[in-house]
Amino acid sequence: MLTVADFINLIKYYYTHSSVDEALKDIDKCELAHLRHVEKQIGAASPQRLHLDPMASLYDTCHLLVKSRAHRVPLLDKEPKSGVEMIVSVVTQYRILKFIAVNFKESHVLRQPLSVLKIGTYKNIATASMDTPVMEIINTFAEQNISAVPIVDERGVVLNVYETIDVMSIVRSEKYYQLDIPVGEALASRPKNYPGVHTCRLNDTLLSIFRTIRKQRVYRLIVVDEHNKLLGIVSLSNILGHLIGL
Repeated sequence: MLTVADFINLIKYYYTHSSVDEALKDIDKCELAHLRHVEKQIGAASPQRLHLDPMASLYDTCHLLVKSRAHRVPLLDKEPKSGVEMIVSVVTQYRILKFIAVNFKESHVLRQPLSVLKIGTYKNIATASMDTPVMEIINTFAEQNISAVPIVDERGVVLNVYETIDVMSIVRSEKYYQLDIPVGEALASRPKNYPGVHTCRLNDTLLSIFRTIRKQRVYRLIVVDEHNKLLGIVSLSNILGHLIGL
């Protein structure tokens, strides 16, 4: 599967191995097979080749997603007569959690707060300031295998969040010259319909978080205190892992 991580690898490769002008000329001719060469040059791991049978259980699907840290997995079936393999669908963490949120509203597990459930990451959280160059955050994505970096001020108050999906706006607009600009400038050019930063508190329950998941396509929530200071991050992977006991 072609993912945002592949584009991050490409950006890292061209940033360190050529000028912007050369990169713009080269990337127009770049074939997907070239990605394997790029991974070797920057020392990135090759992507996992995950798939499941369409008849696999929901539990097995969740288990694979959590253990592999993948956000999605294709369902691979075979045509009965010819035996030809085909992708019939793609299951994502978000779809699974939305299904649970809609159908299991009364579960007691959903009525416990985050402070009791201990779901999320609360130590060694990568952060950036509004003055941090975009390329520095992209390097953090690749080095720490994370998909979001909270933007905080000198007091630790959350101002925004820069996500891997924001990198795609650079790719689509071919604004590779902007890799060295402060992230604050990059965030200012987001589309007007950007949903904003989704936050929660330690006393929020999974039920309240699932209400957000039902209404919004969120991939993580930033945990803050009453002064909006950063405490942690709760990702869909964290929630899924908790629900299946990992």
